[in-house]
Amino acid sequence: MAIVAGIKGLNFWQFFKLAKVLILKPFFIVPTYRATRKTVEICNSHFGKKHHKNNSTNAFRHALWNFLICEKCYKTSNSIEKASIWAEKITSLHEILSPNRELSKIMDLHNNRIGRELFKKNASKSINIIALLKEMMENAVQVSSIAEIENAPNRLVFIEKLETQL
Repeated sequence: MAIVAGIKGLNFWQFFKLAKVLILKPFFIVPTYRATRKTVEICNSHFGKKHHKNNSTNAFRHALWNFLICEKCYKTSNSIEKASIWAEKITSLHEILSPNRELSKIMDLHNNRIGRELFKKNASKSINIIALLKEMMENAVQVSSIAEIENAPNRLVFIEKLETQL
């Protein structure tokens, strides 16, 4: 499984940082794991392996991942704020620990934030997050600089165009 392989690939200090975060919120570990698995399953089902590139499907995945972490951790904590803070902490740590270029990291952090904001706005509502994010994908902005990301505060962003239509 990709999650286990990712953990095995960490060096000592990276593993220590991850363990430190997880120890502080042990009740969020299982919901976060389930949200991560569900995100990958949904993205594989809808996009195949395309979501592993820096395209609009990747933007969808990051926003969905954060939304689902918030949703599942909210059920544990009954606090929108705690769930959102946790999702930000764990997904930001993921970006710190992954070997991405700076622009890719900033793009991922931006799309992560979009997912958390969608959760905060819709936590008390029943929404079809997949349909909403697919609609947002259609209006996603292609970027080539950090300034362009900052100029698209409420839109998903991506770096590379999809090779083929979905």
